[in-house]
Amino acid sequence: MSFDLLAYSLFSAEAWTEAWDIFLTEFPLALWETLYVTVLSTLFAFLIGLPLGILLACGDKNGILPLPRWLKALLGFLVHVLRSVPFIILMIIVLPLSRVFVGTTVGTTAMIIPLVAAAFPFVARIVESSIREVSPNLVEAAESMGATPLQIVFKVLLPESFPSLISNLTLTLTNVLGYSAMSGTIGGGGLGDIAYKYGYLRYRTAVLLLAVLLMIVLVQIIQCVGSYLSVRADKSLKPALKKRKRKNALPLSS
Repeated sequence: MSFDLLAYSLFSAEAWTEAWDIFLTEFPLALWETLYVTVLSTLFAFLIGLPLGILLACGDKNGILPLPRWLKALLGFLVHVLRSVPFIILMIIVLPLSRVFVGTTVGTTAMIIPLVAAAFPFVARIVESSIREVSPNLVEAAESMGATPLQIVFKVLLPESFPSLISNLTLTLTNVLGYSAMSGTIGGGGLGDIAYKYGYLRYRTAVLLLAVLLMIVLVQIIQCVGSYLSVRADKSLKPALKKRKRKNALPLSS
């Protein structure tokens, strides 16, 4: 793009008038597509990544859910490999699965499969990290009271790591939001498609800036809501934890 064309697309009244018309007519659908694919992809990624992360955290030889060594190594290898592949490449590799499950490789719904494939290994690792941060003393106390492995997972590990999981869910949403913008370059729709179609192919820099600003606003909203929920969950967890400690404390000898 030449300097004169860039200056015209940024500073001329005609360019911003055109950009505003595009904003009013095409951005609402693009925003809906972005939110639709981001929320659904994150939900499916957590449905896959949450149990996988639990197995990775609890599947050690001396863990509460010990797995065969070969199976734990296989799960860890799968997560490492998928996290190592750049999303643009992974998206192209996984697109045939979209044709199998969705019936097409073009459109917003078709992009859910590549987004889930990119997000669930990330979710698995952050879930594993959150669970490993839980104090081993709580697990030992639950085991001494006769709790089963599943009871320890659902009544100790997940509740204690809930604030951290909310923070990690927020991080996953922002990552998937960025991935969804990238998927717009191959017909995935959404704000990424608007930015690519008008900002890159047609040199409408004003439209590109509006798309970027809207993405920034979305990220900030997700971050603020996630931080608020994480703090609320942490504050509600502390009284319950103190009550549990008082309940399990041994009486002082006279």
